[in-house]
Amino acid sequence: MATENNKRDDSSKDSKSIIDGGNEKEEKKKQKQEDIDNELENSESTNDNRAKTHGEILKQQIIEGQETYDRSSSSILLSSLTAGLEIGFSYLMLCAVFYFFTDKVSEESVFKIIAFVYPIGFILVILGQSILFTEQTSLLSLPVLNKKRSLGSLLKLWGLVIIGNLIGGYLMSFLMVWIGPELEIFTLDSIEKIAVHVTRAESFVIFISAILAGWLMGLLSWLLTSSQDTMSRIIIIYIVTAVMAFTGLHHSIIGNVEVFAGLISSPNITLADYVSFESLALIGNAVGGAVFVALLKYRAFVYNINSVSS
Repeated sequence: MATENNKRDDSSKDSKSIIDGGNEKEEKKKQKQEDIDNELENSESTNDNRAKTHGEILKQQIIEGQETYDRSSSSILLSSLTAGLEIGFSYLMLCAVFYFFTDKVSEESVFKIIAFVYPIGFILVILGQSILFTEQTSLLSLPVLNKKRSLGSLLKLWGLVIIGNLIGGYLMSFLMVWIGPELEIFTLDSIEKIAVHVTRAESFVIFISAILAGWLMGLLSWLLTSSQDTMSRIIIIYIVTAVMAFTGLHHSIIGNVEVFAGLISSPNITLADYVSFESLALIGNAVGGAVFVALLKYRAFVYNINSVSS
């Protein structure tokens, strides 16, 4: 009997130690999160010409991200639909420039020249405060990393933004396929060649290319938060998006317009081509923004706090 009682005592002690250990871990997590929040709270934004610190940019990004979470679903959907429409002006210029230079220089050179007009739609969208998936990917991930929002709410928000962006792109695609030939600023042949150029790479190449594009768009969001005035923002948007265009990196939202327009106007672009491209581009863009910008920038800040506190 005494032996059984001793076993019960040992068992209860083990259970208590496990519970205490679990509570201690939870307390440490809470304390670590409080340290991070306090450090962010003490990162005061400045109005002078001094460059913003890492903490100041991160704090502002988290605040801006949470503001988007607080918006109604209808507002988010309408804003993202607007972004999908506005990005179509980049496509309008791509097609017009492509058609204008087709017989004047080599096709390879034309695809480099269009990099100069590619940023127009991005400038309209971002300065106009419409919600573009790739520009918001890292921004919306930060509140989740900071434990202010859940992963489920992030995926729901991403879904709304993607749906709005895609629908806006579809509408612009139909409009461009009609208006281009009517105004004689480009032809259906131009639309087809651009779509074929975008989808010609292997699936793995498109995926990695999309990661790089998402990475750049995440950095674009980060850099815009650090900038002080409208002109510097325009320059940042222009440089980053022109780099994407010149190097041929795959962007899921303007790429949606490029490939869908080809789908509805050319037999050389199939539904399988469109679905494969868009899926790979969306996932790649999301990985590039969420992992290579949001996660790395956030963890760099957290590791610095841990090293200081230890």
